[in-house]
Amino acid sequence: MLTPENKQARLSLTASRDNLSRYKSDPAKFLRRYVTMDETLAPHFDPKTKLQSKAWKHPTSPPPVNFHTIASVGKVMACVFWDSEGVLMVDYLETGKTVTSVYYAKLIRKLCAAIKDKQHEKLRQGVLLRHDVAPAHTSAVAMAAIQECSFKLLNQPPYSPDLAPSDFDVFRSLKDSLSGQINMSSMPQIFFFSYACH
Repeated sequence: MLTPENKQARLSLTASRDNLSRYKSDPAKFLRRYVTMDETLAPHFDPKTKLQSKAWKHPTSPPPVNFHTIASVGKVMACVFWDSEGVLMVDYLETGKTVTSVYYAKLIRKLCAAIKDKQHEKLRQGVLLRHDVAPAHTSAVAMAAIQECSFKLLNQPPYSPDLAPSDFDVFRSLKDSLSGQINMSSMPQIFFFSYACH
């Protein structure tokens, strides 16, 4: 739920106007420099939904047999960084751990190394990083790592569904493709395939 201050910030659209004016000054360059990230929890095993299990059959055919399955208690946290060309880096958090400011600062440094390997030109132009306003992302430790890597941080308005497309597009497609899957060793490939399809 947005607070009155959040609603006012959304109404004034200061952050959105800043980002839009930066984009309009040179759209191609903005997209080349833009990098975003998000996190998602994916279960080790997620049974197929009723919709996914539906099958066409002849009126006289017996109904398909679906065995009762339960979701696995295990989950993996995936932190995904991507740009307009695809996924730059995926990092999986150890079981039982949470995203802390120290962990996120390490991720930023790993991202810097990944960009240097894959798209060193992006570093020369200056990375425009967009992430949400989670405490681990906005901590002094994380900000120091962002500054150390010479990344420029884009303004992030308060949450709303239209500003979190990964939750409604990329990650939903990922989880749909993982439904019914047990072998998590294929998860990085599925991540990339799911993103590339969009």
